[in-house]
Amino acid sequence: MNISSGYVEVDMFPKEVNSIDHPEVIQFREVLEDVALDHGCQLTDFDVDCGTVIFAFDNDELMASIIEILENDT
Repeated sequence: MNISSGYVEVDMFPKEVNSIDHPEVIQFREVLEDVALDHGCQLTDFDVDCGTVIFAFDNDELMASIIEILENDT
């Protein structure tokens, strides 16, 4: 496993959502933690700022896959 050198930032929620204690944010974090378990790694960073979720895993391959998915989705 590699230590990730970057973060993913995704506009997920309305700008009013600004807390990791918000129910929808908690639910999304649980999804990310499940993804980490499935890939044998850990969610190393997680935060939300004005609806934007910022997160990172300690698996560069997973991070690259997520970035690729996000780029292809736009």
